Amino acid sequence: MLDSADQINNLHCSAERIDIVYLWVDGADPVWRHKRQQALLDWEVQQTDDLARYGNVAGRYRDNGELRFNLRALEKFYPNHGHIYLVTDAQVPHWLVPGDSLTLIDHRVLMPAAALPVFDSGHIESYLHHIPGLAERFIYLNDDVFFGARVDPAQWFGADGVALFTETAPVPDYDALQPLETALVNASVLSKHWLSRRYPQYRHAPRIFAHAPRPMFKSVLHELEQVAPELFQQVRTTVFRSWQVPPIVPDLVPRWMLHTGLAAVQAQESVYISSGAPDAERQFQDLMAGFGRIPFFCINDTSDDAVDDAPQLQNIARTLGALLPNPSSFERID
Repeated sequence: MLDSADQINNLHCSAERIDIVYLWVDGADPVWRHKRQQALLDWEVQQTDDLARYGNVAGRYRDNGELRFNLRALEKFYPNHGHIYLVTDAQVPHWLVPGDSLTLIDHRVLMPAAALPVFDSGHIESYLHHIPGLAERFIYLNDDVFFGARVDPAQWFGADGVALFTETAPVPDYDALQPLETALVNASVLSKHWLSRRYPQYRHAPRIFAHAPRPMFKSVLHELEQVAPELFQQVRTTVFRSWQVPPIVPDLVPRWMLHTGLAAVQAQESVYISSGAPDAERQFQDLMAGFGRIPFFCINDTSDDAVDDAPQLQNIARTLGALLPNPSSFERID
């Protein structure tokens, strides 16, 4: 049996290319919005008190132009990236020019027709390793997580495995899932239960993983799906984010990789911006000051059900436009 070092070496040797995977949605699209409203009506008939905290707020689906600027940052800081896969629900950004290096992946390609439509990212991302043609090594980004400095692939896929980053503040170490907690906290609870049952020597760290790029091995996700089929089956039953069915990719996957020696936690300076926070302006100033030196940053739309032209939301595109003014090769020039 290979030890973790040999396994990591084999994973690195299996493919040189490092692909990029994004999830994207335009919550203002009237066709998609009608689909969401109808699905919510159908879902509410079958569910009771199942919706996760912030599980269906407008901010979860709102497009503030992040993807356009994310691709600009990708070209600026990681020009040698592999193929880009953009996972969407029958949507295409109006400004996007798909080409040989970018492929749109519709939900219908990844998920069974009977499961659609789906509005829970935890459900969708459980299928990422089934994307046709995806390289062995890939980096998964939500469109609000950006590279902020020159990317060295060896820092993300190193000799100790993939790089992971945790939040500095601890989270409550609950023994059971909590209906009023965030999805990431409940994901930590789920991970603790599953890993402790399977590995008696496992020790749980009550911290959540940072809003960061997530480097992954495709074959490792396939392996975990074989090891924990019940968890994949469970998360693939959701329509909207449920507190009783937490996502597994943001927490269980990195913890399992850490425990099996395929990942290592790194300390890294980054910037996290909460658009709805009272001190959001200071957070934007920190980003402006550190741009080009910070390895990654996140601009999280926590304005929830604010109107789309609220000042704090306009500040997102305004700041990103100042930092990344040059169009990428993926943009249609009007």
